[in-house]
Amino acid sequence: QVQLVESGGGLVQAGGSLRLSCAASGLTFSSYAMGWFRQAPGKEREFVAAINWSGSSTSYADSVKGRFTISRDNAKNTVYLHMNSLKPEDTAAYFCASRYRGVSSARTLYDYWGQGTQVTVSS
Repeated sequence: QVQLVESGGGLVQAGGSLRLSCAASGLTFSSYAMGWFRQAPGKEREFVAAINWSGSSTSYADSVKGRFTISRDNAKNTVYLHMNSLKPEDTAAYFCASRYRGVSSARTLYDYWGQGTQVTVSS
């Protein structure tokens, strides 16, 4: 069965950096676009970033452009989210998801989801 396992979350001060990882198994990873979403308490899950199967195309939410970078290593079946200049409003549970098509910001179009990793940014 398909499994997506996120790691790398934690507590960081504002202005700091974190790198999230999402390890995939049970699917042909290089055939899937991958996305990162986040959900803060009491809010809907929102799009953060996405990358196509080869890494040649990426998309970002306006709120993270210039601060976050999504990348992937198909040899390791892993997608990453590099987060710099973190702000308290970035505090959320971060989820990775896979989609057997191109890049999309619509969470309903993703097929599989991980369990999430918590990121907390203190001011």
